[in-house]
Amino acid sequence: MSLRSKRPMSAAGLTDGYGRSLALDNSAWARVLDGRITGIPRLRYDAAVRADELMVADPFRLEALYSARDGAAFEELRRHLGGFRHAQGTSRTWPRAIDLQRQLAEDRRISHRVKLADLLLAACAEEAGAGILHYDHDYDVLAGHTDLDAESVWITPRGSVD
Repeated sequence: MSLRSKRPMSAAGLTDGYGRSLALDNSAWARVLDGRITGIPRLRYDAAVRADELMVADPFRLEALYSARDGAAFEELRRHLGGFRHAQGTSRTWPRAIDLQRQLAEDRRISHRVKLADLLLAACAEEAGAGILHYDHDYDVLAGHTDLDAESVWITPRGSVD
């Protein structure tokens, strides 16, 4: 089975969360933090947090902690991220990310390569049996050109926020 791309629906009921475990990508997280995710997508995200559906993997954690302005902000952010479940990488994470990168390199239909953090996050999500909550075309590239078995979930439709 391959990664399936799912975009949020616009019907009622979206404020109930996503109904499954999702690894959080920095592309979604940053847009939530800076207020670009509003309305139903924000309500759905908040419900997912309350329902403990969101997971944090170390590649995301590193990206998120990079934004800390000083040591105190770093520690506060690290404590905050510690409140999420952990999508633990294993000894299979790096080899799986390399395999995904190989699959992309072998596909002559694409010229875009996926960022290292996204490859690792995708491998962690797959190992945890989770999908990926994002706002990042890289996961569409993975969906269309690899055998990754993790659901791609856009936090809000592509192109709806900067």
